[in-house]
Amino acid sequence: MSITLSPFTPADQPTVKALVLAGLADHWGTLDLSKNPDLNDIAATYKDAYFIVAKQQGEVVGCGALVPRSTDTAEVVRMSVAAAARRQGLGRRILTALCAEAKARGFKRIILETTQTWSEVIAFYQRFGFRITHYKDGDVYFELLLDKWTE
Repeated sequence: MSITLSPFTPADQPTVKALVLAGLADHWGTLDLSKNPDLNDIAATYKDAYFIVAKQQGEVVGCGALVPRSTDTAEVVRMSVAAAARRQGLGRRILTALCAEAKARGFKRIILETTQTWSEVIAFYQRFGFRITHYKDGDVYFELLLDKWTE
């Protein structure tokens, strides 16, 4: 089945929010809604970002955003893939699209962070080419230098 990647639209709001929160609940076993206020109005929160949505037969199955942090650096946030769509290359496809967009916009590097205990996600980013820069407060931080990255 084909999956399409397209920019986030306000019509995607409820399903994208639900997807991201479901992924967090899967990982943590519980969910603190107060820690995710950015998901209450994705269009406003990420207005300066490149936020993409993956759909399969019209259903949201993944998402990710590229947020400018400086003239040369962008950050990947809110990467999420529906449980039923995992381990099929969709995360790689979303991340590739975000990195290609960053490169097209002239960014030199991409940063991101995840929880230090999320070992499968850490391995995913490392396989993609991200390198760990440091650890802090239970999180692991990565960077990808775009001049060394190829699709």
